[in-house]
Amino acid sequence: MYDILIQNGAIVDGSGKTPRAGAVAVKDGKITDIGPRVKGSAKTVIDAANLMVSPGFIDITNHSDTHWTLFDYPSQASMLRQGITSVIGGSCGTSLAPLIHGSVTAKSVQKWVDISRINVNWLRMKEFFEELERHRLGVHFGTLVGHGTLRRNIMEDAVRPANIDEIQRMGYLLDQALEEHAFGLSLGLTFSHGRPATDEELIELAKIVAARDRLLTVHLRDEGKDILPAITETLRIARASDARTHIVHFKLLGREAWNQSSRAFQLLRSGREEGLDITVSTFPYQRTGSLLYTLLPPANRDGGKNIILQQIKNPTSRRLVLANLRNLTLHYDVIFIASAKYTPQIAGKSLKELAKNWDMTPEEALLETLLVNDLAVTVFSQTINEKNMEAIYLEPYAYFATDGIGGEIPDIDDNAEAHNLVHPRSFGAAARFLGHMVRDKSLLAWEDAISKMTLAPAMLLRLQGDRGLLKKGAPADITLFDPARIQDVATYQNPFLHPVGIPWVIVDGKVAVANGELTNVRAGTILQAL
Repeated sequence: MYDILIQNGAIVDGSGKTPRAGAVAVKDGKITDIGPRVKGSAKTVIDAANLMVSPGFIDITNHSDTHWTLFDYPSQASMLRQGITSVIGGSCGTSLAPLIHGSVTAKSVQKWVDISRINVNWLRMKEFFEELERHRLGVHFGTLVGHGTLRRNIMEDAVRPANIDEIQRMGYLLDQALEEHAFGLSLGLTFSHGRPATDEELIELAKIVAARDRLLTVHLRDEGKDILPAITETLRIARASDARTHIVHFKLLGREAWNQSSRAFQLLRSGREEGLDITVSTFPYQRTGSLLYTLLPPANRDGGKNIILQQIKNPTSRRLVLANLRNLTLHYDVIFIASAKYTPQIAGKSLKELAKNWDMTPEEALLETLLVNDLAVTVFSQTINEKNMEAIYLEPYAYFATDGIGGEIPDIDDNAEAHNLVHPRSFGAAARFLGHMVRDKSLLAWEDAISKMTLAPAMLLRLQGDRGLLKKGAPADITLFDPARIQDVATYQNPFLHPVGIPWVIVDGKVAVANGELTNVRAGTILQAL
């Protein structure tokens, strides 16, 4: 007898093959049979008529760890309800391990988390994994090593180029974490602790990644008007280190960057033709979700948190920051506060609105918001051209990711922080990609889209055991969705809404979502690079 038998579905196995009618049988966490017809009985029989049967989606850029929701909401309901069964953390330069002392984590995540309520009882990567196993996660979780975290371990609050000794010590920590099954290294080159890094530092660390055939992921130094030099820098690191390199949440921000899309693609294609292993991923929304302080001019966001705040507080330097801001082309009417550490009541308002309410210029409102909230402010900015986004997904080396945070629907009445908003991608990215981009816009064939969400990221990560595929012997991570109904309903104003049209999700051979409702099953495991 099988544990689960899925019948009458349209199987999209992740390989890129066209959908085909068939059945899937599951026992002891594995797919034990798959084909046009599967005979036998099962404890749970699912009639998948009118549904597509896909491998569970893999989110290669996720922030549930650094936003602490992996601990606060271990079920990761918002990921499961959109069909995501595996997430990769440690993204954009920040990870929760390895550590020399626990305060490194506190300083790394203070931009997003009230650090007074977090507890860290691990140092090494393997100890971090052991702690996570005690929390019984709803999704499989793996992690990269954050470059910024390595820097904080070795250099503490210093924001400057690393010397040879510091690079070697960072390399030792990185190699140990890779030995303990981290998937690679992530760079956050736009952030304070990533910006000062030299080519020498980045290449030396990337060589350690390449030696173990792990992955280097890059949050570009600039995604706006200077995106071409940022891509060139990434190609230079890949070329010198021979590291497999993946650009996360790839996009072109702002009107000055939009017309550079063809040149950006040409740079990436040329790198691939040269033999570099370069891939990208992105999320299907026109608004970004980012830290407000990253909108400051580059010269005014260097030096780390204390220096940035001091520049804003000091009247003389504040005038210079304001002058530099006025030289930028920021559209304050489409920059909305998503979350603010100490003033959550301003969430949902644009900087233009705040400036009017406070009787000040938008530039002054931006600085005041940062100052009052100790820099811990996130924003939504409508800066992505949809045609460019579509063009990215059409590239064969471009994959899907949420860039989101797993969580649950908050209790608005009891939770004072519920005024703060998350990006709707945290609840709806997969459904938006399949419903809006694939079905409604016919951007991609179903089989190609599913491959970008399953087998392609699995191969990029070198996941073991045919994960990302529906085939006999593969892990039974399976998502069933209705291609006619799948749709995201989360909005920027109300992001805490689960999508429709995803009735069944199976994790490790256990039903995690049944008839559109979360079960009490939390069957996630720790994904480990081998």
